[in-house]
Amino acid sequence: MLRLPEDLRGAFKDPLGAVYTDAAALLADAGDPILAVGDVVTYHLRVAGRDPDVSVLDGKTKREAVSEEIASVLAGENPRIEVENEPATLSPDMLDALREAIDRDAHVVIHVTGEEDLATLPAIVAAPDGASVVYGQPDEGMVLVPVTPESRAEARALLQRMDGDSEAGIDRLTRQD
Repeated sequence: MLRLPEDLRGAFKDPLGAVYTDAAALLADAGDPILAVGDVVTYHLRVAGRDPDVSVLDGKTKREAVSEEIASVLAGENPRIEVENEPATLSPDMLDALREAIDRDAHVVIHVTGEEDLATLPAIVAAPDGASVVYGQPDEGMVLVPVTPESRAEARALLQRMDGDSEAGIDRLTRQD
């Protein structure tokens, strides 16, 4: 398990990409596939007509349950992978689920018991070049991170600063079965 150390918490205050308040504008700039981390982000993308290829959801926003409207839009027929992931961590199950979801040829929801906030970094590391990772920036909007060798290197560097065996975690994300 990887754990976020106190001294790294500030690294997540600044967005890793451009911030959007309009889902249609974000989608016009997004690559393919799209990986969404967060319930509200996934909701906005679906309402705008684009179901993310991979959605990482925990049923919460700002540590509170999402509204019934958001929950109803997020309910659906997509295959689900259930994982447990404690707050401020990345569990081996979370990393494996991301790899599995990206490799599937279907829209997949990773449903997290616990917290999904840190899933952005491994999503960037695991996604193919040209993909987009979208996550929420509280009280600001949606952040679009185009997956490039540069954004992947930045995400990998942040993962390597986490407590735990980061190299084993990165290996889980980058393995090709």
